[in-house]
Amino acid sequence: MSEKHPDQQDRSYNNTLYPEDQKKVDEFVTRGINAVPRKPFRPLRLMIMLIVVVVALGLVSKFLAHRIGAI
Repeated sequence: MSEKHPDQQDRSYNNTLYPEDQKKVDEFVTRGINAVPRKPFRPLRLMIMLIVVVVALGLVSKFLAHRIGAI
């Protein structure tokens, strides 16, 4: 495992913008679609909804198969 030289390390976390560029970025982030407040992402709710939909489709499929006599 090779050790990186200090001059070859990732410095992206140190990137800063000039004040006028930072001002443009801040203005862009606070207008239009970016200014809409959003609710936090809830992965557990998404998983529960997915499980409910899959079970419901499975039950409908089983009902239809039973109805036409395939089972």
